[in-house]
Amino acid sequence: MEQKEKGKRLSWFWRWFLNNQVVTSLLIVLLILLILLVFTKVSYLFKPVWQFIAVVGLPLIMAGILYYLMNPIVDYLEKKNISRLWSIIGLFILVVALIIWGLVVIVPKIQEQTVSFANHLPQYLDTIDKTTQDILSDPSFAQFRSQLEEMGDKLTSSLGDIIRNISTFTFQGLGSFVGAVATVVVAIITMPFILFYLLKDGKQLVPYLLKFLPNKMRQPTFKVLSEVNSQVSSYIRGQLTVAFAVAVMFIIGFSFIGLDYAITIGITAGILNLIPYLGSFLAMIPAVFLGIVGGPFLLVKVLIVFVVEQTIEGRVISPLVLGSQLDIHPVTILVVLLTSGKLFGVVGVILGIPVYAAAKVVITHIFEWYKEVSSLYHDEVETVEETDNS
Repeated sequence: MEQKEKGKRLSWFWRWFLNNQVVTSLLIVLLILLILLVFTKVSYLFKPVWQFIAVVGLPLIMAGILYYLMNPIVDYLEKKNISRLWSIIGLFILVVALIIWGLVVIVPKIQEQTVSFANHLPQYLDTIDKTTQDILSDPSFAQFRSQLEEMGDKLTSSLGDIIRNISTFTFQGLGSFVGAVATVVVAIITMPFILFYLLKDGKQLVPYLLKFLPNKMRQPTFKVLSEVNSQVSSYIRGQLTVAFAVAVMFIIGFSFIGLDYAITIGITAGILNLIPYLGSFLAMIPAVFLGIVGGPFLLVKVLIVFVVEQTIEGRVISPLVLGSQLDIHPVTILVVLLTSGKLFGVVGVILGIPVYAAAKVVITHIFEWYKEVSSLYHDEVETVEETDNS
C-alpha cells in the first residue's frame, strides 16, 4: 500500500515536472545551448559552407534587393499582356541607361564636390578654430574655458591617433582591400544573371522546394515563407523609396539655402537613411559643419532644412510608404541595429532589420505550433473558461 502511494506521488511529480511551463522552457533553452556547444566543437566541418556563402552571398543579396524592386513592375507589365521576358529585358535596358546617366552626370559632380571639399578642408578647420577661439574669449564662457580647451585638446589628439592608425594599417590591409574589391567586382558581374533568372523563374522556386517536404508541412511552410517574403519585400521597397525621397529633399533644401556640396550631402543622406532613425542624423554632421563655417545665419538655415525634412519624412513619407508592416517597436529597432552593427559591421546595420523581421515571423509560427501541440496552454485556457463559467 505504501509502495502504491509512493508510486502515485512520483507519478504526480513527473506529470507536474513535465507540464510545468518554467521547467519546459528551461529544458528547451538547455537543449538549444547544448546544440550550439556541439556546433562549436565541429565548426571546422562547416568551413566550406561559410566560404561558399561568402562567395555567393553578396551577389545574392544585391540580386534579391533589385528583385524586390523590379518584380512588381514585371508582374504589372505581365498583367497588361506584355511578355515577362520582354518586360525583364526592357527593365534591364532602363537600369543600364540610368547607370550610364549617373556615371556621366552625377558621379563627376560628386567627384568635383568631394575634391573641392578636401582642398578647402584646412581653410574650414581654420575658420572653425577661429570661431571657437572667439567663443572661448567671450566673458560669458570664462568659467567653462578650461573644460572646453581640454575637450578640444583631447579631440585633436584623438584625430591625430586616428590618422596615424590609418597610415599604419593602410599597407597592412592592402591585401584585404584588394580581396574585397575582387569580391565586389565578381558580385557585380554575376548579379545580373542571378537577377534575370529570379525575375523570370522566381515564382516557381518556392513550389519546387516545397516538393521535398512532407505533405503536412507544405501548407504551413508556404504560409511562413509568404509572410517572410511580404515582410522583407515591404521593408526593402519602402526603405529604398524613403531613402530616395530623403536624398531629393536634402538636395533641394540645401541647394535652395545655398549650401556648398548640396548634391553630395543629399546623396550621402539618402544612402545613410537606409539605417533607420540614425541615418539622417549622421548625414547632418557634414551639413552642420559647413553651416558653422558659413556663419550663424547659414547654420540656422541648415537646421531649418533638417527640421522640415524630418517632419515631412516622419509625418508623411514614412507612414505612407512603410506604414506599420513590420510592427517592430522603435526601441527594438535600435537594439537590433546596435547588435547587428557590432557583430557584422555596416552590412549588419543595413540588413539587421529585415533579417530580424523574417526571424520574428518564423519564431512566431513555431511558437503558435508549440501552443497547439503542447498541453501547457490548453490547460490554462480550460481553467480560465471554467472560472468564467462559474
